[in-house]
Amino acid sequence: MAAALALVVVVVAAGCSGETSENKKQLAPLTLKEQVSSIDKSSNGYVVTWAGVLGNANRWHFGENAVALISARDAAGKEVLRMEQPLDAVPPGRSLAFTGQAVAKAAPASVKVDYRPASWRPVKRIPSAFRRFPVSDVATDKLEAGSYLVTGYVSDPFRKAANSLVVTALLRDEAGALLGGGTTFVDDVRTEMKRRFVITASGVKGKVADTDVSVRTWGATAKPYEELVAGGTVPVNVAKPTTKPFAKDRGYPPIGDRRP
Repeated sequence: MAAALALVVVVVAAGCSGETSENKKQLAPLTLKEQVSSIDKSSNGYVVTWAGVLGNANRWHFGENAVALISARDAAGKEVLRMEQPLDAVPPGRSLAFTGQAVAKAAPASVKVDYRPASWRPVKRIPSAFRRFPVSDVATDKLEAGSYLVTGYVSDPFRKAANSLVVTALLRDEAGALLGGGTTFVDDVRTEMKRRFVITASGVKGKVADTDVSVRTWGATAKPYEELVAGGTVPVNVAKPTTKPFAKDRGYPPIGDRRP
């Protein structure tokens, strides 16, 4: 009997270990779905601007502590710019848009956008609990050559106020190709009060036809998002019905209901 129990324990333990190992194998790495960069001459040197989109195909894991790696080389192949850009946590099953800008002293001939792999954190709730932050009244206005102003409002779908949110606007042409973008921060976003955001996107090459605005929590880990979710969400529709109740129920009685 003892030998049989020991065998069962060993089999169960091996099964659990196999599931854990399989779960780790199933985690797909982040993917750089889109990227674009531009180079402009300025009084301080050469302004390198970039925008990218990282995709997280794992529906039950946050991608944490990812870092964007930006490098630029001159015509001779010499590196004239290297920068590491810490990124915010990538929500499960979603994408993370990021933008940035740096100055190189020498003239770059090419720019490379890459990233350092993320660490993984299992979600504590179902993925649908991590609701998106609604945006409204988005407007895109052209400024000087290569620059655009993007404005709009962001609101909080959670009961707890969001201390700091990151708002990123990506600009695209008629074919949907990424042209550039910009990022800003919005603080103290509450359910009952929308917050306005203003983004200036520079170094944009091409004719802008569409603007994608995304909002995320600020921070390299999932903790800020999880704290908002733990506080509960605001009902989507809280208005009382305006129509009168039916005088007689139009439905059918439940099966087995023998009431007159």
